[in-house]
Amino acid sequence: MSHKTYPYFNYLLSKFEHNNSGLEKSFGRHVHWGYWQDPLLAYGSDEDFAIAAENLTRNICDIADIRDHQSVLDAGCGFGGTIAYLNENFQCMDLTGINIDKRQLDRAEKLVSVAPGNKITFTEADACALPDDDIQFDRILAVECIFHFSSRERFFEQSHHLLKAGGSLTISDFIPATFFLPIAWLLSVQPIQKFSFFGSCNIKYTLNKYKNLADKYGFEMMANDITIHTLPTYDYLETILRSSTNSAYLTLIANATLHVTQFISRHGFLKYQILNFKKL
Repeated sequence: MSHKTYPYFNYLLSKFEHNNSGLEKSFGRHVHWGYWQDPLLAYGSDEDFAIAAENLTRNICDIADIRDHQSVLDAGCGFGGTIAYLNENFQCMDLTGINIDKRQLDRAEKLVSVAPGNKITFTEADACALPDDDIQFDRILAVECIFHFSSRERFFEQSHHLLKAGGSLTISDFIPATFFLPIAWLLSVQPIQKFSFFGSCNIKYTLNKYKNLADKYGFEMMANDITIHTLPTYDYLETILRSSTNSAYLTLIANATLHVTQFISRHGFLKYQILNFKKL
């Protein structure tokens, strides 16, 4: 199976091969933004960010109402951090992580040790082209990855089919304000994204579009705006890029992306939200 990869994952995997202990600590488990209950207390160390990333995972799983004895699908599972968290904190779980990048899955399989009574499966698969079989899940998660998917609509259609009655889909995503859409569209065009450190990202999906998807596929939606709690992520990312890359070009492109995203997030143009969709 051959799929596209993303520059930031290429960067991280390369650094891990060279034993970069700082990045291993902060991004070796989770590859997503951090969550600080009090952002003013963020102090910018690798340890602090690792804790914040774990806190974001915990927050998402709390909103998803994950409990013992459930089956959970983590779409776009990265290095298996969310699966690892569930495996460590819940019992009698059937956990499945899927990803289009086999390198990430290989790392996840090495890092996650199955706890007694749990079951873990990592599978190379496209979240928008899942096998049509009889497997169903209590919960489906997509943590900070849905903007990479080829079709949110197709993913929602498949998620509804794969969820048990009363199950839920929980995602985290960057949601633009309606008046910001023209700029979001500009940032999403191919010529610009070709040079993006984060690869192809569709950040044009508004809250109203998600509400329409929920109505179309029979979900009840609940939105949680946690933007303010994630903002220290930007300062941390800029710090590690300055200290851990030898490429002036890469640093320039990545920092430009971060500066723009931080500005629009701080001014309310782009919100970081956790969205829960309960199957009706």
